[in-house]
Amino acid sequence: MRPGGTQPSSVMHPRRPCLRVPAPRALALAALLLTCAGVRAADPPDSAMAAATGETLPDIVVTATRSEQRRFDAPAAVDSVPVDPLRSATPLVNLSEVLAGVPGVAVRDRQNYSQDLQLAVRGFGTRSTFGVRGVRLYVDGIPATMPDGQGQASTADLPNAGRVEVLRGPFAQMYGNASGGVVQVFTPDPPKDGFTARASTGFGSDGQWQAGVALAGGNERLGGSLDAWTYQTDGYRVHSAARRYQLNARVVAQPASGTRVTGQFNYFNQPLAQDPLGLTRAQADANPRQAVPAATQFDTGKNVEQAQAGVVVEHQLSDIDSLSGRLYGGTRNLYQRLGFSGAAPTSSGGIVDLDRIYGGGALSWSRRTTANGLPLLWTAGVEANGMRDGRNGYVNQDGSQGALRRDETNTATDLGAFAQVDWTFHPAWQVVGGVRASRVRLGIDDQFITAASPDDSGTATYSNVSPVLGLVWHALDSLNVYANLGRGFETPTLTEVAYGPGGVGSNLGLRASTSRQGEIGIKWQADGQRLEAALFDADSHDEVVPQSNNAGRTVYQNVNGVRRRGFELGWRGGFLGQVGTPGQGGGSRIEAGLAYTWLDAYFGDAFVNAQGQTVAAGNRLPGTARHSVSAEVAWRPLAPLTLGAEMRVDSRVYADDLNTQAAPGYAVFNLRAGYEFRIGAARAYLFGRIDNVTDRRYIGSVIVNEANGRYFEPAPGRRFFIGLRAAL
Repeated sequence: MRPGGTQPSSVMHPRRPCLRVPAPRALALAALLLTCAGVRAADPPDSAMAAATGETLPDIVVTATRSEQRRFDAPAAVDSVPVDPLRSATPLVNLSEVLAGVPGVAVRDRQNYSQDLQLAVRGFGTRSTFGVRGVRLYVDGIPATMPDGQGQASTADLPNAGRVEVLRGPFAQMYGNASGGVVQVFTPDPPKDGFTARASTGFGSDGQWQAGVALAGGNERLGGSLDAWTYQTDGYRVHSAARRYQLNARVVAQPASGTRVTGQFNYFNQPLAQDPLGLTRAQADANPRQAVPAATQFDTGKNVEQAQAGVVVEHQLSDIDSLSGRLYGGTRNLYQRLGFSGAAPTSSGGIVDLDRIYGGGALSWSRRTTANGLPLLWTAGVEANGMRDGRNGYVNQDGSQGALRRDETNTATDLGAFAQVDWTFHPAWQVVGGVRASRVRLGIDDQFITAASPDDSGTATYSNVSPVLGLVWHALDSLNVYANLGRGFETPTLTEVAYGPGGVGSNLGLRASTSRQGEIGIKWQADGQRLEAALFDADSHDEVVPQSNNAGRTVYQNVNGVRRRGFELGWRGGFLGQVGTPGQGGGSRIEAGLAYTWLDAYFGDAFVNAQGQTVAAGNRLPGTARHSVSAEVAWRPLAPLTLGAEMRVDSRVYADDLNTQAAPGYAVFNLRAGYEFRIGAARAYLFGRIDNVTDRRYIGSVIVNEANGRYFEPAPGRRFFIGLRAAL
């Protein structure tokens, strides 16, 4: 027993009912292709502070250490952000809309749907110029990160999500090839007692339009949902229009007591995503809406189509043993036009045509028992994932496909095995220890061999053992103190090993980056208030950075002594009592939250960069802000009405390793309002928001080490979005 007489919850068995949040009452089932999913009336509040609805955040179940537990008891820095698409005063298109209030996380909407979000955790992932690296992504237990470590955040179904979890620090290593953290999106179960329907639509500045429908139904044994949504925009900048469509289906069956089967299908289609490319600082200051001439000349942008299916089976073997397994597979087709012709014989071409097949499986076992009368949880598992890319490159003849310049098959596989023990060895003390063995193999089979383009074929194998150890002191019912240490690794991606020095051959000799990480933190919660703080330190060796760029072929190298250390603070709470009916639009009259991050990320050793210049020891890691602040407050003067304000502050961000180019610091303010009402039997929510109220000009994101010196991607000025959602 913990001091005060309560049982530690964090070591209880996965799926134990007392730990699970009640399943929200609606998901989705039947669809329309031009629509954007509505929401569930009973979902938890949407933002990290729950400010949109005024309800106090539940201490919901998280999966930080490969087993479910209360986030308050996890021996790590972990945030679980509830999502309520009915009462969220935001379009719910990008993860940046829900993760802005999580300390330690930098997620930037680039206003460029051709390149995806920039997502980094504690400074890991900042080197990526497209996609997500250094951070593992999962959607409903299925990896959205490929075996080589590169992931895509755009396919997550946020309009129907129930929560988004973010794990930072050493325990991320239990998930394999990741260094900074893990981001998981979870969809709630279909209702178990009937049928629900939802619909939504909205429009805003720069030609934004969104619409969606969702239906769901079921009983105790079988439920299903289907939703579809669309989003389109003309773009803030010239040549930045985008259209995307998504269809998601889910079936949850419980054929026997103790057995649960979840099947899911996802289809994502982005037929238009123009790329305005980056700007120089002078161009961004003169006209932030412009695109460089190369963008229109080469019609830069990409088309993406992805389909994926998976099944997750959970079975209770006995009162103390359970098994969980998953199988999944999918295809991804990408056609991308880059901002150069690629006509040179040594070039890989200015057009990328990729056909991908991927899939994998995993099996894990858990046993909940006791030692000396106190809870003991064992977990062990194995997993395997693989992908195969057919990759062609062509000359970009002013937006049209020209001669072949690249023809190869790329493969990546990863095998992993892990074991973990979670033991409350004293009523006030808990230890969590684990180890993971990983093996990643990259392969290139080159079929385009000429005098100017020699054979790039080859393989590389990376193996690593990642131990992690955490300790929690349950000092009070309201106070936990924890510390952890761990070691992890991050392999280069297939993109980063594609070209060798001088742009000739491959670079399969590139080494995997390894890191040693540690953190200490506290978690306190009482009387509707929650405060969390963490100090962390990470030391990386063989970090992957650019070495040269030749005819569109970026060559990477390893450097040592990269250091990331910092402090994270998060607070949220409610004030002034209750208004309305709790759970039905009720809650505190004022809800507020604050997230602060201090990050000192720098190169500890000097090295020669892509321009042949020496990067001095002590230079800051590009793409990282030293100080970041996010604040939010919501006021509910009346039960159906919510008024909110948001603030985001970032300090200066360097764009290159030399620290000669930087985006200045900025502060932006947003306003929002929402009104909930009924139309017959349907609940409706009308909302509106104004972003960047002061119309501040600022750089929203930087393209790290951009070869042409066009580092900067301006953020939009003042703009609005208005939406209407309904649930039956």
